Amino acid sequence: MLERKVPILGEFREFIARGNVIDLAVGVIIGAAFNDIVKSLVDQIVMPPVGLLLSGIDFSHLQWVLKPDDPATKLNELVAIQYGAFLNTLIKFVIVAWVVFLLVKGVNMIRRREAERPAGEEAAPPPQEALLGEIRDLLKAQAVRDEGPTRH
Repeated sequence: MLERKVPILGEFREFIARGNVIDLAVGVIIGAAFNDIVKSLVDQIVMPPVGLLLSGIDFSHLQWVLKPDDPATKLNELVAIQYGAFLNTLIKFVIVAWVVFLLVKGVNMIRRREAERPAGEEAAPPPQEALLGEIRDLLKAQAVRDEGPTRH
């Protein structure tokens, strides 16, 4: 009833009910969860050995200090360019891009296999279906023989 008074609500409901919108929402939710996995992978697995190879440097704390913090005041006056955090984010991006590339490559490979299959070629039916088809054909042939020629 409210949709009749405000037609945009009906359009909105239709838009939300479309399958591709729901697929997109699921993709965003899974992407957010995947982001947490990649963040953990980079921060806790990839960067510690890289830091160890570079004499124990922790990338997340690398920064260029433009204005140091004054220890005499309680205010945080530090101004710094945190390029280490940027490097971590860049590595995360490369990992996510690589995984997405592999996923797209896999999907494309499946699509190519489907496209290479001739259009008329169908997969052979399971043995049970083939046997049932033969029985059906035999019953039809027997029914035709039993009826014989019809005379009117």
